[in-house]
Amino acid sequence: MPGVELHPRTEIVAAADLRESALAAFRERYGGRTYASIEALCADSDIDVIWVATPNEFHARHCILAAESGKHVICTKPMALSVAECVAMCAAASANGVELLCGQTFSMHPSIHAMREIVTSGEIGRLIAVNTWLSTDWLLKPRLPEELDEARGGGVVYRHGPHLIDTVRLIGGGLVRSVRGHVGRWMHDRPCAGNFSAYLEFEDGTPATVSYNGYGYFDTSELTWGRGTRMYADAERVAVRSALSAGASAEQDKAKIRFGVRELPARGLSWFGITVASCERGDVRQSPNGVYVYGDGGRREVVAAGDGLMGVLEMDEMVACLFDGKPIVHDGRWGLATLEVCTALLDSSTERREIALTHQGAVAG
Repeated sequence: MPGVELHPRTEIVAAADLRESALAAFRERYGGRTYASIEALCADSDIDVIWVATPNEFHARHCILAAESGKHVICTKPMALSVAECVAMCAAASANGVELLCGQTFSMHPSIHAMREIVTSGEIGRLIAVNTWLSTDWLLKPRLPEELDEARGGGVVYRHGPHLIDTVRLIGGGLVRSVRGHVGRWMHDRPCAGNFSAYLEFEDGTPATVSYNGYGYFDTSELTWGRGTRMYADAERVAVRSALSAGASAEQDKAKIRFGVRELPARGLSWFGITVASCERGDVRQSPNGVYVYGDGGRREVVAAGDGLMGVLEMDEMVACLFDGKPIVHDGRWGLATLEVCTALLDSSTERREIALTHQGAVAG
């Protein structure tokens, strides 16, 4: 919300929530209308775009309802819980002539777009590999029950997988041919998916690896100038882990950081580990101000424009589409393809085999 609020071509006019405290805070902050149901929100004729940020299990239902009401839609990741749901969402948007954007993934960050521009420019030759690695304290953070229930879209494959997979797909061009992966569930106190490793192969043969660990021991922010998704300092992690082992619930802690309880500043998309794109004659990775390019002549830094604010990035894409006719990069088909990789990763781990993909799409624009 703070990022959307800052967008110069966006006016926040209404909201729906089940929590009256959140609705009261919305009215006080924005002076807008509030509703106790998404049906009532969708019936508001003054709304052009609805941002769906409900629990993952409701994304498909709520996005389809918004589309059928003639509203353009921004859906928070993951797009849905199955390819079938994603297909239905895309069909609803197409049938009703509205745009569907799948937002809040790290691939929107200016540094990732800078990496893609360098890779596609051919400056350091053909792309030969993409590798991304993230370790964080996701499982230690305050969580609601649905965030830990895989049947409801919980666990790190649904929650953080889209960030990494979107990033790899954007740099590699989007067309992933197959996935081979493994998912681990090693935290007794929170027995959902907590780590995964995946090998992706693009249609042109380019390989990509994705490695994620959310158990909160080592954190890759130690290697990225302190930038990352880390919530707790080392001593705090020890205390939180001990409390969870003793049976403590973090639901109350989660409630303390939700809208209407604590004032949250506009913030950029947190850095999601280390990503390196390797080409024939060099490599590219993120830098403090953009990206480092390593070539035959040494290393240079390319500054990436923009600050990567959540809300602003999504509205930039939507506004550019609605007013300037530019294609949405992170559209419904893109979100569908990323979700297909996530579900294929889960299936591959269960079946211990490579999974071929059928719903992939190239980067738009």
